Amino acid sequence: MTSHETVLLAEAVDALVQNPVGRYVDCTYGRGGHSQAIASRLGGSGRLMVIDKDPDAIADARARFDHDPRVTICHGSFADIADMAAGSKMIPLDGVLLDLGVSSPQLASKDRGFSFLSDGPLDMRMDPTRGVPASEWLSHADEQEIAAVLKDYGEERFARRIARAIVARRPIRTTGILVDVIAAAVPRAEKHKHPATRSFQAIRIHVNRELEDLRACLHDVVSLLGSGGRLVVISFHSLEDRIVKRFIRDLSQGPAVSSRLPIRDDAIARTLVPIGKATRPTDDEIARNRRARSSVMRVAEKI
Repeated sequence: MTSHETVLLAEAVDALVQNPVGRYVDCTYGRGGHSQAIASRLGGSGRLMVIDKDPDAIADARARFDHDPRVTICHGSFADIADMAAGSKMIPLDGVLLDLGVSSPQLASKDRGFSFLSDGPLDMRMDPTRGVPASEWLSHADEQEIAAVLKDYGEERFARRIARAIVARRPIRTTGILVDVIAAAVPRAEKHKHPATRSFQAIRIHVNRELEDLRACLHDVVSLLGSGGRLVVISFHSLEDRIVKRFIRDLSQGPAVSSRLPIRDDAIARTLVPIGKATRPTDDEIARNRRARSSVMRVAEKI
């Protein structure tokens, strides 16, 4: 099994766990780095729920925590965190952690289709038992829809050219063929970046509804957290971080009020308060783990 080094491990767990007998949710179990560290901070009456879409991640969680009565394991999307937490009697929560993006074992598996560096089936689903694989979506979507996904989720400047090339070549059933199509359609590659990077990111985000799930989770987390509960989010690209940053900003400012109204600052109904500034990995961590280089962590506390 490919090793997976957890990004911002100490920083995230230090920010999250404020109460050793609290209730915590790791929304993105992955290979359990954060979950293991959280569990090590909890006392006998502390609770931890771990969530992941990936059956392989859930299998790892069961092997590690099945005999720990403090830990509840849920297979599914963190978009359903409200139902999962209510069903496990975890509310109110003391902390919620999201470590977004794709894990090293997912990238390393040729059968999953996440990586443009190895040839394999073009799947890209976090949960291979649900939803539509990338190959199927690319076979049925029209050129305009594909271009919009590449532009909106990958910020790909050659989105239309790539979409046109995909439609002309399809069906595209392997990552290797998709890489060749993209590379041929891109007239100028970015320095130090593979020409398929943005397109693979965009297709993965679309197939897994990653941004929609993130928004749904954030919306519910506010009502699930108790007073003083923490939200900790680690993002790996600007689209995710922008959503998290604006979410925390909007709820820390409270509802918009007219500047002409005589309202005292302490009368504004704020929901969250940001804790510190955005945290980025140290140079040492980046040297150890290149995956960490684009990560940014934001923390907020429920008022």
